[in-house]
Parts: sequence; structure tokens; C-alpha cells
Amino acid sequence: MTTHRPTPDEPWPGWTTSRAVQAVYGEHLVRVGQLIPAVLYMHVMDRQGLAAAHNAGRQDVVDSHVASVARECRDDLLETAVVLDALALCHGHGSYLPRPYQETSTPVPTDVELRTDASDVADQLVHHDHQHATSTTGNIPGGLKDGCTDSDRDAVRAYARREWITQQERWPGI
Repeated sequence: MTTHRPTPDEPWPGWTTSRAVQAVYGEHLVRVGQLIPAVLYMHVMDRQGLAAAHNAGRQDVVDSHVASVARECRDDLLETAVVLDALALCHGHGSYLPRPYQETSTPVPTDVELRTDASDVADQLVHHDHQHATSTTGNIPGGLKDGCTDSDRDAVRAYARREWITQQERWPGI
């Protein structure tokens, strides 16, 4: 059992964050660190439960699980966008992959891939909030389109941050 006490400087033992991520998330960075294992664990356990119900021929359980996933979709998008954003910020600021991305033999730098993934998931949150009117902060940016700019990608990531930080301030501990 570790005696490590999470802080914005070191949310996990051995993981020191960048000034950029500390500036964006501040005191809430500790909660982002807690989200990472929780999101991964829930994803694995949900899939395992769904597979077991399917294999057992329990369509009622499968249907119930699918309905639950649909209800929790926004929370999943928001939490995943924030985790990817925090990880990307630890790698500094920079460019994104073009949209649409064409696979090449040239390896993509990790920081570019993380920023792109963070903006793509944040874009899914933007689309969800436009479609279902579920924004808590308003001012939902436009979604990403082919040929979008780095500023467009930055805008959807900033939106996800605002949504998550607002949620943390309104409902601490949730």
C-alpha cells in the first residue's frame, strides 16, 4: 500500500505533470489522475460483463447493459476527453494530425497522436452536446470537419475542459 498523497504536481507516484497541464486543470488535476485507472477499469469490467451475458444467452441483461451504456455515454466522452487532454498537455503544445488522416509508413510522434486523439474525443462530446442539449456551460463550439485547423481542435479540447471543471466545481466528488 502506498502512502503517496496525490497533488497537482504528482497525481500518481512517479508521474510529474507539466506546467501546462497544471495551469489548465489546477487543483482538479488530482481528480484527473484518479480518472485514468477508473475509466480503464470500468471499460474492461463493462465489456467482460456484457460478453458473459451474451455468452450465457441473457438477452435481457445485454439489453439492460446497452441501455445503461447509452445513458452514460456523455460522462464517458467527457472523462475520456479530459484524461487524453491531460496526457497530451504533459507533452507540451504543438500540432495535430490532419483531418482526414491518411495512414503512412512514417511513425506519428506520440505527442501529436495524443493531441489528435484528445481533440477527436472532445469533438464527439461536442456533437453529443449539440444533439442532446446536454452542455453545462453553453458556448458549444462547432464540430470538427475535414480540413479543420489546429485552432478548431484546440477549441473542442478547451470546451471539454470547461465542461469537466464546471462539473467538478458544481458536484465535487462525483
